[in-house]
Amino acid sequence: MRHAVRDWLQRHAPAGAVAVALSGGADSLALTAAAVVEAAAVDALVVDHGLQDGSAAVAAAAAAHALRLGCRSARVLRVTVGRDGGTEAAARKARYAALDEARGGLPVLLGHTLDDQAETVLLGLARGSGARSIQGMAEYAEPWGRPLLSVRRATARQLCADVGLEPWEDPHNSAPEFTRVRLRSEVLPLLEDVLGGGVARALARTAAQLREDGAALDALAGDLLEAARDGEGLDLETLATAAPALRRRVIRAWLLAGGAKSLTDSNLRAVEALVIAWRGQGGVAVGGSVGGSRLVAAREHGRLILGPESSVPGRGGHHH
Repeated sequence: MRHAVRDWLQRHAPAGAVAVALSGGADSLALTAAAVVEAAAVDALVVDHGLQDGSAAVAAAAAAHALRLGCRSARVLRVTVGRDGGTEAAARKARYAALDEARGGLPVLLGHTLDDQAETVLLGLARGSGARSIQGMAEYAEPWGRPLLSVRRATARQLCADVGLEPWEDPHNSAPEFTRVRLRSEVLPLLEDVLGGGVARALARTAAQLREDGAALDALAGDLLEAARDGEGLDLETLATAAPALRRRVIRAWLLAGGAKSLTDSNLRAVEALVIAWRGQGGVAVGGSVGGSRLVAAREHGRLILGPESSVPGRGGHHH
């Protein structure tokens, strides 16, 4: 655990002061214990979601653990969880917002382990939007740091046992209605059994490799995006002759920069079809809106353009 934290600090926070997001569970407790020894100073941030009876007591206990371990400070952040997109998603949103506000400019270390990474890759497989959905979590995406992505969950538990820390057991972590819990308790053990062990490690390795590949492709796509720019639009010919993996990345980046929201793989492929399989089809709605009108991508004079539905040619049957 200490090696993992030390390596992460050397790469990403040489100044040495960090914040740790502490839930009181085994992973974040073990991370806090290791960080206190390796970092110059550690501020513990404990989020109380207020979703379970006794959550305030759990948060207070976690903060007390942090101070006993030697954290410079420990704060409990009370949040109000909305209803948007389901409790789990709303809690995550509230948690990250509170941590971001309280971190005082420091990187925030999160207790995600190799096992969490393997679960994330499996969840991404179901989304099926290519390499991006199965490259898992980044070890550092400012300000969020994940030093334990190479460490097994069992190691974190062992550290807690060895130093006499009592982790809090979140009842949600064994609630079978959560997909991630079933992956953890049923799917991964079955894969390990059928494929003869080492599956979690292999999934995490795959994620790390895809992340490197993704960074290289994104850099190439950045160059192609600059080459394809034609005013606000993109030159169709430049896109049509590019490799599909780069073309889709360019279209995706351009759409997102232009205000597209929650792009799905089918959205993206429909816009790509305007470039490579055009048979007179009209514009493609890409989520998001502009001035009360849907945002639409369409072809115009050898360019791919993006604008409100009302201003874009080719909607409603007549083509210019």
